[in-house]
Amino acid sequence: MSLDEATVQFLKHMGESGVKPLHEMTPEEARLTLGALRELYGAGPGMHRVEEAVVAGEDGGSFGARVLVPSATPRGVIVYYHGGGWVVGALDEFDTLGRELAARTGCAVVLVDYRLAPEHRFPAAVRDARAALVWAAAAFPGLPVVVAGDSAGGNLAAVVARRARDEGGPPIRMQVLVYPVTDCDLDNASYTDPDNQLLLSRDSMIWFWDHYAPDHAVRADPDASPLRAADLSGLPPALVLTAEHDVLRDEGEAYAERLRQAGVPVEHQRLAGQMHGFFTMVNVLPGSRAGLTAVGEAVVRSLS
Repeated sequence: MSLDEATVQFLKHMGESGVKPLHEMTPEEARLTLGALRELYGAGPGMHRVEEAVVAGEDGGSFGARVLVPSATPRGVIVYYHGGGWVVGALDEFDTLGRELAARTGCAVVLVDYRLAPEHRFPAAVRDARAALVWAAAAFPGLPVVVAGDSAGGNLAAVVARRARDEGGPPIRMQVLVYPVTDCDLDNASYTDPDNQLLLSRDSMIWFWDHYAPDHAVRADPDASPLRAADLSGLPPALVLTAEHDVLRDEGEAYAERLRQAGVPVEHQRLAGQMHGFFTMVNVLPGSRAGLTAVGEAVVRSLS
């Protein structure tokens, strides 16, 4: 299926704006350029309570988090790790998405402002993701915990789900992986398909990996490439969303299949006509509404 019309028009507008390809930017330029997109998303639903927090990291540092609470009695807590190739992304850019998730699920949402590369390379983001999970579970004692993320954030959600299994918790009810990075193989079929070189391309993923884990030897570590973990049994049930036109499509779907083979309950949806990034483009692309509906319904089912 070809890209939907809204995506075609969005890409046309981006092309006409004269913005250079991501892989030709510095990290600072990329952060400014992609950060400007937040103006398109709107304010999102109102919350019962919004708090800014500082979370102590595993290695003596700290990082920020934003807590979005939709009601006085949330049914659970979603720890959300944003995308951006471990290099770009900030809390304000994901605030609208977080509010939508909170409103649709009735859960408190903790947006994690983990440290970014290249200033903080692998495994800094993994350590922060793990610390955020432990912090969120303690901040909302007794509530079921969901880990979720898109792209590089989906990578972190998958990694912390496995580490929670191996390191004694905290218990996780469900993992939500939206077009996750699960492997460092940049030459599979979805990576080399010319139709998938869109907002995210093979060149831009090379750029992200080179900033996050420039040492190729560490990229096969399961904390960087969770598809390469030897054992995926005993992990929380998963919802995996992939996009038809996405360089990350095949590795996301391979991870869903590995989870199934390990006995983990998995729901997978490939969204036709969508490109990488659709999920976070709230109020911009119709695919975002479809993705949010799928996530909202799956989380509510899991927690009911």
